[in-house]
Amino acid sequence: MISKLLATVRKEALLLLRDKVGLSILFIMPMVLIFVMTLIQDAAFSSMNEKGIPVVFVNEDQDSLGFDIRNGLMQNDLVELHDSINGKPATAENIRNAVSQGKFLVGIVVPKNATKAIRNHVASMVDEVMASDSTELAAAKRSADSIQIEILIDPIAKKSFLVSVTSTLREFISEIKTKIMFQEFSAQMNELIPDKTPTPSTAYEQSQFIRYKETYASVSEDKLIPNAVQHNVPAWTIFAMFFISIPLSSSIIKEKGEGAALRLNTMPSPYLLLVNGKIIVYVVVCTIQFYLMMLVGLVFLPMLGLPRLDMGSHYLSTLMLVLATSFAATGYGVMVGTLSKTEHQGAIMGSLSIILLSALGGIWVPSYVMPGVMRTISSYSPLNWSLTGFYELFLRGGGLGKVGPEILKLILFFLGTMSVTSIANRKSRLT
Repeated sequence: MISKLLATVRKEALLLLRDKVGLSILFIMPMVLIFVMTLIQDAAFSSMNEKGIPVVFVNEDQDSLGFDIRNGLMQNDLVELHDSINGKPATAENIRNAVSQGKFLVGIVVPKNATKAIRNHVASMVDEVMASDSTELAAAKRSADSIQIEILIDPIAKKSFLVSVTSTLREFISEIKTKIMFQEFSAQMNELIPDKTPTPSTAYEQSQFIRYKETYASVSEDKLIPNAVQHNVPAWTIFAMFFISIPLSSSIIKEKGEGAALRLNTMPSPYLLLVNGKIIVYVVVCTIQFYLMMLVGLVFLPMLGLPRLDMGSHYLSTLMLVLATSFAATGYGVMVGTLSKTEHQGAIMGSLSIILLSALGGIWVPSYVMPGVMRTISSYSPLNWSLTGFYELFLRGGGLGKVGPEILKLILFFLGTMSVTSIANRKSRLT
C-alpha cells in the first residue's frame, strides 16, 4: 500500500517538474499578484494619509474663528490646505466652480462676522444668566446671530468617504467654535465676578477632562498597527493557494482523456489512494507557495518602502493553518477535476467558483462591510475560514486555541470534498 502511494507521488512530482512553464506560473504569478494588489491598495491609503485630502479654504471672517480653523487644518495630516485657485485668492464666488471641476475634493467657507456672531451669542447667554434680559429676547438674539459654515463637496466623491471626512471637519470646527465660546463666556463672567472666575485659557483647559486614546484590541504585547501589507498578503496568498485547483483539476481531466484514469481504476487499489499522490504533491506546492509569498511581505515589499509583514510569534499554529488550507485547496481541486467532463469545463468551473468563493470569503471586499445576509453566507466560505485564521495569528496575536476552529473546518471541508470525489468516481465507473 505504501509503495503504491510513493509511486503515485513520484509520478505526480515528475509530471509537475517536467512542466517548467506551468511550475513557474504556480510560484511567480501569485507573487506578482501580491506585489500589484498590495502596492495598489497601499498607494491609495498612503496617498490619502501622506498627501492629504485637497481642501480649499476661504476665510471671510478674518477673525479668531477663521484663523483658528485655518491654522488647525494646516496642522492636520488629513488635509492638504489651499487658499488660492489657479494662483488667485479663493473666494466664495469661485470656490464652487473649483470644487465642481474636481480641482479640490472639499471646499470650506467661513462667512463674514462669524466670530462676532459667536461673541454676540455668548453675550446674550451671559445676559440671560444674569437675568438682565428676558428669555425670549435672549433667544431671539442668539437666533439672529447664528452662523453657517459652508462645506462644498465634489459630486464624484464616494458617500462613505465623504461621511468620514465631513464628520471629521464638523467635529474639528465645532471644537474651535466651542473653545471660542468658552473663552468669551469666561472673559465676560470674569469681568462681572473677577475673584470667582478662572482665566479663559485655564478655564477651557480644565474643562477638557475627557481624553481619547485609540488602541488596537490584540492579545499580542507588540503594538501592531494594521496596514495594507498585513491585510493583503495573507488574503491574496489564500486566493493563490486555492487557485491551484485549476492545474490540479486539469491534470485529472487530462488523465481521463488519455485513458490513464481508466487504467488506474483497473488496479486493485482504492481510487482515493491513487489520488492521494496528487494531494501530497500539491499540498507541498501550496505550502511552498505560502512561504514564498510570505517572503515577499517580509523582504521585498519593505524594499519598496512598504511596511514589513508581521507573522506573529505562533509559528507552529501558522504551519498547521497553512497545511489545513493546502489540504482544503487541493481537495477542492480534486473534486472539481473528478466532477468535470472536459478540460474546458474544469477550467471554467474551477476559476469561476474560486473567484466566487474568494468574493464571498472577504478576499476582495472585507466581510464586515457586507450586508447581514452576505456576512452569514461569507462564514460558509473555506477562504473566509482560512483568512479569519491568519488575521487571528497576524493581527490579533492569537494562538492555536483561537485558530483551532478554523483549522477543523478546513479539514472537514477537505474530507467532504474527498467524500464527494469518491462517490462521483464510483458512479462514473458504474456508468
